[in-house]
Amino acid sequence: MAHNTVEKTSVTLLGLGAMGTALARTWLAAGHPLTVWNRTPARAATLATEGARVADSAAEAVAANALIIVCLLDDASVEEVLAGADLAGRDLVNLTTSTPAQARARAEWARERGARYLDGGIMAVPPMIGVPEAGGYVFYSGSRELFGRHQETLAVPAGTTYVGGDAGFAALHDVALLSAMYGMFAGAAHAFALIRKEDIDPAALAPLLTDWLIAMAPAVHQTADQLRSGDYTKGVVSNLAMQVAGTPTFLGTAEQQGVSPELLSPYFELMRRRLTEGSGEEDLTGVIDLLVR
Repeated sequence: MAHNTVEKTSVTLLGLGAMGTALARTWLAAGHPLTVWNRTPARAATLATEGARVADSAAEAVAANALIIVCLLDDASVEEVLAGADLAGRDLVNLTTSTPAQARARAEWARERGARYLDGGIMAVPPMIGVPEAGGYVFYSGSRELFGRHQETLAVPAGTTYVGGDAGFAALHDVALLSAMYGMFAGAAHAFALIRKEDIDPAALAPLLTDWLIAMAPAVHQTADQLRSGDYTKGVVSNLAMQVAGTPTFLGTAEQQGVSPELLSPYFELMRRRLTEGSGEEDLTGVIDLLVR
């Protein structure tokens, strides 16, 4: 009887922190031959019992396979770990968190050593890895040919989203989304602070806050459309002048509730500046131009 078997791509993984270990287990579970290395051998030893081959050095691990995945602490760690490895002819996929400039420099560094390069920005936490319904994914940028060659393997732990040939774009998308996340967290923190001293259950406010944020989220599409067209008055519902006029109410409420306005004040100040420099009929989009130096 003939057996229809598909040989799985062999993978080398450098770095076995919480994220690296989660990545490793998904490739092993999917049947990919996996070679691992980690500064702390104990983490690698655990994976050995699950079928991974443990290399004695990063250089040995790199030599084992053509596809090299790096998931380390920071960009400096990448250079340090790979300093003694022969990267010629290797496909290097760097999932280490970095800045766009670091990713571009690392791509050039890899090219000079004869390697092809992809940079990645992981939009997930370890428990989401290998769980498709969790919605985690990874931004990739750099060589499109390289991405296409390994997309099936890269998609095993999490979804894949290619964002361009510029190696820095994955890191840029990563930081852009996370920056918006922290802005949301800041607004939620201020909202909870306002009720902190009152007889209001935070658990009762939470679903109201969640629904409100979800309802407001589509506004980013209008912002994008206005930025693309250059018309900041397009589709405006509540104009800049009206919104600036309302800011004293927010600041006054914070003062009355004994809450610092430091999370809101910088944005309100930008709104006031834009009003003096632009048109009161436009949306809040003009604030973005004030942020760009």
